[in-house]
Amino acid sequence: MQKNKKLLLLPGDGIGKEVMNEVRRVVDWFAKRRAVAFDIEEDLVGGASYEAHGTPVTDAVVEKALNADAVLFGAVGGPQWETLPFADRPERGLLRLRKELDLFANLRPAVVFDAMVESSTLKPEIVRGLDIMIIRELTGGIYFGEPRGIEELPDGTRRGINTEVYTTPEIERVGRVAFVLAGKRKDGHVHSVEKANVMESGVLWREEIQALHDSDFQDIRLEHMYADNAAMQLVRNPHQFDVIITGNLFGDILSDIAAMLTGSLGMLPSASLGAKDPVTGMRRALYEPVHGSAPDIAGQGKANPIAMLLSYAMMLRYSFDLPEDADLIEKAVSEVLAGGLRTLDVMQKGMARVSTGVMGEAIIRELDKLSA
Repeated sequence: MQKNKKLLLLPGDGIGKEVMNEVRRVVDWFAKRRAVAFDIEEDLVGGASYEAHGTPVTDAVVEKALNADAVLFGAVGGPQWETLPFADRPERGLLRLRKELDLFANLRPAVVFDAMVESSTLKPEIVRGLDIMIIRELTGGIYFGEPRGIEELPDGTRRGINTEVYTTPEIERVGRVAFVLAGKRKDGHVHSVEKANVMESGVLWREEIQALHDSDFQDIRLEHMYADNAAMQLVRNPHQFDVIITGNLFGDILSDIAAMLTGSLGMLPSASLGAKDPVTGMRRALYEPVHGSAPDIAGQGKANPIAMLLSYAMMLRYSFDLPEDADLIEKAVSEVLAGGLRTLDVMQKGMARVSTGVMGEAIIRELDKLSA
């Protein structure tokens, strides 16, 4: 790979800075040992940006993100910013980045490492070997639909309004991502999830996904499922799922359910992808751990860096088509966990509790072994 790919690092707040430090060490390792190097910039986002610039993300940082080949994002937020006006809160920085980059497909893998089976609240036989990919439409639906707001009624009471709305192009583009990804996985099976029994937007979703399948992806197995049933089935029989494609609201809920099948949010990465550039074939993309900024443990060396490191692995896989390098990171993580090392969030009886830095160092040592 050429060394001029641009990578923007946005550590953010709380433990975001600590886990991003471990990614920097792994990035350096890949540059030295695998000739996978990047031109790296680092900047502020979230509360850190607000303290420095009075806004959760500056126009300059947005411009850097637009010009980067990929963005690695840590986490934002903290109690000291909870009383700010809505537009100034740290989380608005992430939402603006997603909007400006037009990142419409959110990929949330839920993978249970063999060594972590006992960490799940479900029985081992239910989650062992689990590997699910949830693809959530990220820029439409009820979170962005109009009209929205809170209004006062003539009788003095109030009414809250949100609108669930989707169009054919919005459904088609995220559906295409799901089918293409499913075609590269072992099972090649897609569940499309909505509420077509009670929502017209769900009827449209089902019809458009089916039409896309019938026209372009007949070799991929497709099933439709109502969202409430999908939530139940995720905890009842999760192995029936391979790729789940769904809208913004249901994706938000189902991905968190799937996350807890694995035992900890600290283990889970995510990717948010945009459309392919017609010239370069590259997608704008932002990669981030699922966990938040965890201000209660920030600065104490207790954070789990694995989700951030696996987000970097997803970046290598989906933005730079380097599956072997992504596999190397995932294998290193699996081996370290099998060796008994745990951070606080996934600590188990009989295991060795280690700090953020020690976990990162152990993964680098494992990378050394695997690449020897």
